[in-house]
Amino acid sequence: QVQLVESGGGLVQAGGSLRLSCVASGRTFSRCNMAWFRQAPGKAREFVAGIQWNGGSTVYGDSVKGRFTISRDNAKNTVYLQMTIPKPEDTAVYYCAADRRYYSNYVPVTLSQYDDWGQGTQVTVSS
Repeated sequence: QVQLVESGGGLVQAGGSLRLSCVASGRTFSRCNMAWFRQAPGKAREFVAGIQWNGGSTVYGDSVKGRFTISRDNAKNTVYLQMTIPKPEDTAVYYCAADRRYYSNYVPVTLSQYDDWGQGTQVTVSS
């Protein structure tokens, strides 16, 4: 099991920027594809971005393409989400997730394909 702890959330103005971090415990982080999801009040949890275990491939949800960037540092067991030009509709709790199908070339975009989850970090974008 991979334990995940998110940080970096908070209040940001629309058009600003914010970087979220997710630190993983254990020795298997570098083998796992990772992703960020988010959940706004009253809405289903949705895929934001995913990255392959070696950083070789990234996938983004349509609503964040061109604005958010996912990256990882396997030496630090950390995955990041750089949020630029945030909008009020990006307000949500952001969750980090790990896919324990090691060394997979496929980055999943659905919740059920991720095995471990962090506790989430709140992001609020003011207009």
